[in-house]
Amino acid sequence: MARSDLRALFRSNDRELRAVDFFADRRDEWATVAASLLRHTRWVQRSGFDVEDLETARRNVLVFYGVGGIGKSTFSRGVAEHLVDSSVRGGDWPPLDTEVGRVVPVRINLSKESGADFETLVLALRLAASELGEAMPAFDLAFQRYWERNHPGEPVDEYLRRRTWFSRFPGTRSLSGQMQSALSDVAQAVALPGTAGAVIGQSVGVVVRALREHRQQVRALAECQRLADLLEAEPDLEALSYYSHLLAWDLSRVPDKKRATLVVLLDTFEDVGDRVHRDLERLIQRVVWLMPNVLFVITGRNRLQWGDAKLEGQLDWTGPECWPLLVGGASEEPRQHTVGYLSAEDCEIYLCERLTIAGRPLMDDRTRRMITANSHGLPLYLDLAVMRFLDLYRRHDRAPALGEFNLDFPALVARTFRDLTPDVRRVLRAVSLLDSFSVELATAAAGLDHDAPALDLVERPFVDTDPGAPWRYRLHNLVRDVVRGADHTSEDRWSEADWQRAARRTFVALGREATGDDRARLVAALRQGLRLARDYRLDLSWMAEAAFRYVDDFIWEPIELPALNESGGDTISTPAEALAVTLSAIAQRQREHRGRTADRLRTVLASNQLPEALRELPRYFLAECERDLGHFDDSLEGMRQVADAGGRLAATAARGLVHLARRVGRFEHVRTAVEALGPEGRADRARGDLWWTQGSIGPACSAYAAGRDEALGLGQPGEAALSQACLAFAAAFQDRPRAAEQIARAEHMLGGVSIRWADIQTAIATLVRDAGVAEDLPQRAEDTIARAGEAGLTSSIAYIRLAVCLHFLVLGSTAELDEARGRLRACVRGEEFAYLAELSYLMADDEPPADLPRARWLDGQASVQARWGAIVEDRRREAAAIRGA
Repeated sequence: MARSDLRALFRSNDRELRAVDFFADRRDEWATVAASLLRHTRWVQRSGFDVEDLETARRNVLVFYGVGGIGKSTFSRGVAEHLVDSSVRGGDWPPLDTEVGRVVPVRINLSKESGADFETLVLALRLAASELGEAMPAFDLAFQRYWERNHPGEPVDEYLRRRTWFSRFPGTRSLSGQMQSALSDVAQAVALPGTAGAVIGQSVGVVVRALREHRQQVRALAECQRLADLLEAEPDLEALSYYSHLLAWDLSRVPDKKRATLVVLLDTFEDVGDRVHRDLERLIQRVVWLMPNVLFVITGRNRLQWGDAKLEGQLDWTGPECWPLLVGGASEEPRQHTVGYLSAEDCEIYLCERLTIAGRPLMDDRTRRMITANSHGLPLYLDLAVMRFLDLYRRHDRAPALGEFNLDFPALVARTFRDLTPDVRRVLRAVSLLDSFSVELATAAAGLDHDAPALDLVERPFVDTDPGAPWRYRLHNLVRDVVRGADHTSEDRWSEADWQRAARRTFVALGREATGDDRARLVAALRQGLRLARDYRLDLSWMAEAAFRYVDDFIWEPIELPALNESGGDTISTPAEALAVTLSAIAQRQREHRGRTADRLRTVLASNQLPEALRELPRYFLAECERDLGHFDDSLEGMRQVADAGGRLAATAARGLVHLARRVGRFEHVRTAVEALGPEGRADRARGDLWWTQGSIGPACSAYAAGRDEALGLGQPGEAALSQACLAFAAAFQDRPRAAEQIARAEHMLGGVSIRWADIQTAIATLVRDAGVAEDLPQRAEDTIARAGEAGLTSSIAYIRLAVCLHFLVLGSTAELDEARGRLRACVRGEEFAYLAELSYLMADDEPPADLPRARWLDGQASVQARWGAIVEDRRREAAAIRGA
């Protein structure tokens, strides 16, 4: 059934006029979906299909791609609606073949504006599965462990209730009950005391042993070959992506009477990655591969590249041997299809049905044919043409003349543009400078003192709305691209000077928007402001303060300028480009090797484009990179330059100097310097760094906790997460149960920011916690070293080597300890990190080698030796108790 188009309905007093939001048929595309579902169903039901087979090529992806405005999202929504209720499309789309059986669709908009992340995707899949009314025990068991670790104290049902995005799923209310029932069944089966929470808490090892031993009580679950391994894995985002295998396994065990085919529609797939950084795409591809019994229907602007073997290393499964139906020339379904422009027949139906009066098409045959010819099948053109027709019909009380529609797309935009009032045209020109806008921002950019023109503009069909975005309105890209050239002949056309003034007004208005506490708005203002500053050669003004606020929070959303050339390299010829490269490099250092970041920051400094007030930004972060890369002297010089300049980052650089002094064991200097740091220099975190080296774990933990709490009070989640990671590391030396809590909290806090060093530090904390206890610690240490090396965090390796020394010292493995000390000595560069090598001897009550540089301990070597010796003895007793148990 076609819904009324309220926009059109409220543009005329004619009561016989009927305007409907009509969806052009796309019969061929629907036929492709129907054929793909039938073939998919047969593939899954054939003998020999095994959901646990990870090697067979996948045939469960159907792709529709095409240009913006072609109707992909509308088609995706139509498919989802039709799969739920075939009466929605009436007789336009035939029903599915009865052989397909029941279908459960779930549609997820992956656009940046929607706010959907990978966790949202996984939850949506589980909610869709809940409609079958059957437990998903393998998935629920692993997922609840993930949830407790990453959302401590927050029940799943409460999380779903607070996020209205999930309200569309019928299973929202029943999901928590299904999960708790599954956990209770497992707890009862393995005779765990207490509630179902024991299954995902400290007693998970009991469940794993029961699964590996194929005990009778958990025989059904034990048939899932990889469940035990996934329960033992660290429950992070990577593990979550593998849990989709468990959900696929659960779905394959649903009784025939309740079985259904899950169809997952992923829309706006072009926003998943930028073809360079494919982190989210890799996780989604993993879900698709691990759920071969689910059909995925992907819509986006680009052809899916999974069949290209050149992407090996960026994605887990690539090439034609993995995705034979995604390569060019594939003839079977499901495969990749271009969403073509509407056929002439579809356009005719659309124009006939969209506007009617007394049951007859409002447009005559000649007008419809001419609009169809000019539209080239682009749905957006048809929509604009219909609205223009209706405006002219209302204005003249008659059907417009044929010649008023003999327009190509830019011409139609131009004609629509000229039909606007002068003030609305002024606003439209101004917002064409912006990616998104609000009514207030549009009014300020246009230089008006009243909102009415902006309010008129946002009601037009070429303005899209996204209530969840920092600014909810955006021009359709095709309209935005032609606005500036659409009206060269009007009396109020803008000169280049007019555009320059508008850009300056818009830039100033963005600066006002960037002053609040809304980080999403700050980032959006930075992105749009940088482009304006580059394109119109504007002074950076407010962007300096915004840039410093951006780096303060350690969240690192991408800040990129659209390239002016196709080289893909950093082009720096303006201050805006220099700042954009700086912020991009700082953010990307969490995802790329520190050496690459350092090279980009050196390029910025060499360009000499940044104003002096901002030069400390690349200089400080370059010094940080040098420190992480092991270039002590270069880091020291950079930190000194920033600290001596007395700018915004002076206190941070002073802490950097303290950090370097600690690395070379000058602890008296560190203690004196810490007192001068103050809150801006993160003095509490610096104190914690000092105290743990002395074996004073309690004071270290207290200092880190104070720094964390202060940062939380100031609304600084990045600094709070960093302090928590350090707290987890220090606590791990002395109190294993408390360390487990602190590590879990660190992982949760780091989930909302992006700090590669802190991620590695938290991983080191788990090594320290398990030293002398976990047999696989040496291999885990090597894995962590590899992660640190990939990120260019060579400085972290010394701390990992110390954890291995502690491990073998607790075990009393002399030969292995000597080898571990040798590897730690290899990390020592002169005095740098020599104190860690010295500690590996002091904690064993051994005399360090004469050729090892000595640290200047705060209260003498003997006191430090005694405290570290006590830590080792406590761990030996604890390890012996664990082995005895």
